[in-house]
Amino acid sequence: MFEMSYAISALPILLSGIKLTILIAVAGLGIGFFIGAVAGIAKCSSNKWLYWIAAVYVEIIRGTPLMVQALYIYFALPMMLNTKIDPIAAGIIAIAVNSGAYIAEIVRGSIQSIDKGQVEAGRSLGLNAFQTFLYIVWPQAFRRMIPALGNQFIISLKDTSLLTVIGVGELTRQGTIVVSSNFRAVEVYTTVALLYLVMTLTISLVLRLVERRMQAN
Repeated sequence: MFEMSYAISALPILLSGIKLTILIAVAGLGIGFFIGAVAGIAKCSSNKWLYWIAAVYVEIIRGTPLMVQALYIYFALPMMLNTKIDPIAAGIIAIAVNSGAYIAEIVRGSIQSIDKGQVEAGRSLGLNAFQTFLYIVWPQAFRRMIPALGNQFIISLKDTSLLTVIGVGELTRQGTIVVSSNFRAVEVYTTVALLYLVMTLTISLVLRLVERRMQAN
């Protein structure tokens, strides 16, 4: 029997988990976008070294689970460097490194989708290669990558639940802590699922508004 009182009583601690979930997702995606943009541009480069470094990074990260990457960053990396790392910092790094690989492919695909005639037009106007990329190619590519970036944000937001394995007190872990004290798994995990749903639906709505505004412009 589902008893609403248990779900309501769990809300304060679950909301604290939401704050950490959003913090990790936003910080991880912000850094991940920078990593992905650099790697994606490198994969479009004619420089073979840049291409292969970016390609190896993308394939390794996309070929291994996020949970393993988080465990490696939190447990293995500090052992090799003889240091300690905060679980929240490790979680942000894991999300950033993981999302960066997927964003790199989004950036690469968006850049390569721009018609070469656009580049030729820019060069004919007297722009150099960097200016052509910055003022002509990148704005158009960025507009095309927004829907895919939105999907990646939603995926990374949900992936933060995997960080419970390194002790990060995000939403899922807070829910598990509550369940361990009151044994009301149905009420608590239903509330956790609904909170994730609210967050993802909100992100989807915001992205649609952004897309419509950009199309209108």
